[in-house]
Amino acid sequence: MKRNDYISWDKYFMGVAVLSSMRSKDPSTQVGACIVNKAKRIVGIGYNGMPYGCDDDKFPWGRTGDNLDTKYPYVVHAEPNAILNSNANLEGCTIYVTLFPCNECAKLIIQSGIKEVVYMDDKYSGTESDIASKMMLDSAKVAYRKVDKITLEIK
Repeated sequence: MKRNDYISWDKYFMGVAVLSSMRSKDPSTQVGACIVNKAKRIVGIGYNGMPYGCDDDKFPWGRTGDNLDTKYPYVVHAEPNAILNSNANLEGCTIYVTLFPCNECAKLIIQSGIKEVVYMDDKYSGTESDIASKMMLDSAKVAYRKVDKITLEIK
């Protein structure tokens, strides 16, 4: 008889996103993303970090100060990294992401053909970026839904 206490697809793919987030060197926000096709196959993963070839010891990781002295103009978000790391057609795919996408990531999600966003945290809910994201996702008929938070203990 098979076991019945296996995890759901949502927990499985969000677990991959959480595991990916653990690669981020960002001291304040670690985000992971996992793109899955209709056949439940992973076609892309990513996390937030510096662009390839940019030494992450030579760029700032702070959140305050002059813009060029913060991480914001440099860090690539998890969603575009997952999209760029994929070599598959993303039409109709689902992206699992640990943090609800900002407006810039929402644009890329829409343009790539992804049709569902599954997220764990929406800590920027109500901000202008969040409102713009949801407006665009709604207009493009990209579904989004929140799932329960999961954690991984890896030592």
